[in-house]
Amino acid sequence: MSRKPLSAVTGIGMTELRRDYTVASWELAVEAIGMAISDAGLKHHDIDGLLINKSPIEDLSAMPMDLQDYAGLRDLSLLNVVEAEGSSMIQTLQQATMAIQSGLAKKVVCVFADTPLQPGASAAESFAIAMPMMGKLGTEVANGFYSAIAAYAMAAQRYLAVYNRTTDDLAAVAIANREWARLNPLAKIKKPMTMADHHASPWLVEPLRMLDCAYPVNGAIAVVVSDVETAKAAKEYPAYIYGMGQGHKGNTNRRGYQPEIETGAKMAAQTAFKMACVTVDDIDACEFYDAFSISTLINLEMYGFCEPGKAAQFIAEEGIGPGGQLPVNTGGGHLSGYYMQGATAVSEAVMQLHNRAEGRQLNTLNNMLVTGYGGRMQFHAALVMGR
Repeated sequence: MSRKPLSAVTGIGMTELRRDYTVASWELAVEAIGMAISDAGLKHHDIDGLLINKSPIEDLSAMPMDLQDYAGLRDLSLLNVVEAEGSSMIQTLQQATMAIQSGLAKKVVCVFADTPLQPGASAAESFAIAMPMMGKLGTEVANGFYSAIAAYAMAAQRYLAVYNRTTDDLAAVAIANREWARLNPLAKIKKPMTMADHHASPWLVEPLRMLDCAYPVNGAIAVVVSDVETAKAAKEYPAYIYGMGQGHKGNTNRRGYQPEIETGAKMAAQTAFKMACVTVDDIDACEFYDAFSISTLINLEMYGFCEPGKAAQFIAEEGIGPGGQLPVNTGGGHLSGYYMQGATAVSEAVMQLHNRAEGRQLNTLNNMLVTGYGGRMQFHAALVMGR
């Protein structure tokens, strides 16, 4: 295989990930930025780009462009706030890579921070925002249709009905995530999980139970994306970016589409795989955006690892947990690791590629698929990373 990396992640910074409120998102971001720059072996004056990923549940003041000043960054040639729902963090790395390739910048910090756990309020309240389908916001709100979980429960219900599957398939995903989380010191939930444990957890919106849903935390994650020459000198185990793609199908509740279960992931995969000179068979591991267990089933199918409706069979036969043929969400993902939106997948991929994953470290990492999506699985972005 003859290919050249486009860029590389040379540093990562993570604040403590907490289940309570301490300081504002921008303050957490400043801390993570400093950690990432130090980890890359750089100084603040070496950074010439900053891409900010604001959480969609917070307003712009939580992560403003003034973050440049708060973080002590000067004379930047690239500065932007990227707002593409859950695909934003992947898109910041893509934009950083394009800037490096074009000569606009050489060393770009990409940062995400969020504080969904606020004083006197639960994370569920923070995420209880309307997600309208087909523009029918009024109808949905009038009928109590709030938050991502309602939207993804509809997708899960349709998936199980169309393919004649059961909630055992959702449980298999949650259990695999928990097995990985037990190997990750950073993971928030490590208690062993069985099928019975999953089915005993309460419904939140049927068919999704509590154990099918992400575990939100407050914190910040930042990475430094550098040109390839810098990367070669900076890290023994570089985290190269070889390919990238996006897919945005628009409203799939129209004739010719499969509503809720057909996504833009296939488009993102085609572009990213072609750019990286790989096929789906070359992928060694995946870090999926998996805010709900149904997401992993649909991602496995849309990214081409199996046929539609066959993800559960793929998991049973190939395995996605520790020791499986296709390791997926090796830090526990959103369900058992930590929900930092698109930064969760990025952070775990970088730790794996930098050989810092400790007891869960994978040996073969020529090609790792790292993804993000937002909305009702509407907005997709993907990276092919490797050493």
